[in-house]
Amino acid sequence: MKLLLLGAIVMASLAVGLFFLRFWRDTGDRFFLFFAAAFLIEGMNRVAQGLSTVSEEREPFFYLVRLISYLLIIAAVVDKNRSKSMRAGKTKMPIAMPHS
Repeated sequence: MKLLLLGAIVMASLAVGLFFLRFWRDTGDRFFLFFAAAFLIEGMNRVAQGLSTVSEEREPFFYLVRLISYLLIIAAVVDKNRSKSMRAGKTKMPIAMPHS
């Protein structure tokens, strides 16, 4: 039962990663690229976990890989918000001079 659920998680993670890759290709937005990388890394981590002879997922390696994928998601959100604020700073409205 555990391997069946692990396989479902792998399939879902890889499918979501491919969707984000397609969104990135269509828009060119790095946000989608970061998310695609995070989900593809998570899917491959689950594949490694399923093929591993270690019976528990409490091994530090599996948590380290998950940490990397979660940090990618955080970096995507921070990058997206930072780029919005930078764009907003560049497009300031000119101050109208009063007519005399």
